[in-house]
Amino acid sequence: MLLVCRFAPDAGEAPAFLERARRAVALLAAQPGCEGVDLGRAIEEPGRWVLVARFATVTAYRRALQPFDVREHVVPLLSEALTDEPAAHERALVAGPDGVTEYPSLLSDR
Repeated sequence: MLLVCRFAPDAGEAPAFLERARRAVALLAAQPGCEGVDLGRAIEEPGRWVLVARFATVTAYRRALQPFDVREHVVPLLSEALTDEPAAHERALVAGPDGVTEYPSLLSDR
């Protein structure tokens, strides 16, 4: 399960955003079932940021958002994400040193 959130903090708020994001990334990464969290900044538009978190399952993602410290620090940050695109995605193809893994869809075909 992938969580993909895009952010566009005001220019003057970027340092405060990054400080809050550091804590959020660390808290999410420490949750059981979290396989990693990345925060990246757009090269073409430095005011744009993206947070990508990978979870073993949808259940792990949902449980990761339940601890108090996560609700206190991570959820408020995620609530500032841009809302014009979906944020939760299922994995389809994942490539690594051992090749490409294709995951079965959790969604019914529509």
